[in-house]
Amino acid sequence: MTGDMARLRQDFISGLSNISGFWGFPKGMGAIFAVLYLSPAPLSLDELVRQTGLTKGAISTNVRGLARLGLVHPAAQLGDRKDYYIAETDFYRAVRAILLERRNSDFDRAVATVRVTLEKLESGDQSDPERAFLLQRLRAMKDFFDALDSLVNAVTRLDSLGLKTVQTVLKILK
Repeated sequence: MTGDMARLRQDFISGLSNISGFWGFPKGMGAIFAVLYLSPAPLSLDELVRQTGLTKGAISTNVRGLARLGLVHPAAQLGDRKDYYIAETDFYRAVRAILLERRNSDFDRAVATVRVTLEKLESGDQSDPERAFLLQRLRAMKDFFDALDSLVNAVTRLDSLGLKTVQTVLKILK
């Protein structure tokens, strides 16, 4: 691999690592997914260690998390007992998996905390400037969480339309 190609690969891996952190996943997950995505063949855990610089334990833990999300899949190699993996290349499935994961119980607890705090603030003295400030901030956060929840619901409902229909709709929206 040329120096330019190696640098481009590393930039991509670093970028996905940062995106992974942004979405609340370990950065290692993003790096592993990037390495697998750029690989034309399934990779073993040992090869993932070599290409990411992560420990084998970290690779194993993060690969299990990625597999649970449906972002990587096991790929058997005849005559080899090592575990090999490939990346999911259907971006609709990948985004759907990430959105559904973000909607897990942690998300529900965060939304509930905002809702309960907002209700308590709304039941108090509305003329208090500090309370008004907190109300404004928590309403904005609740609006964001509600919009995110609506987005997840819309994406999951798209499944019933089928992938071809979703692709057709997305092309129309471009």
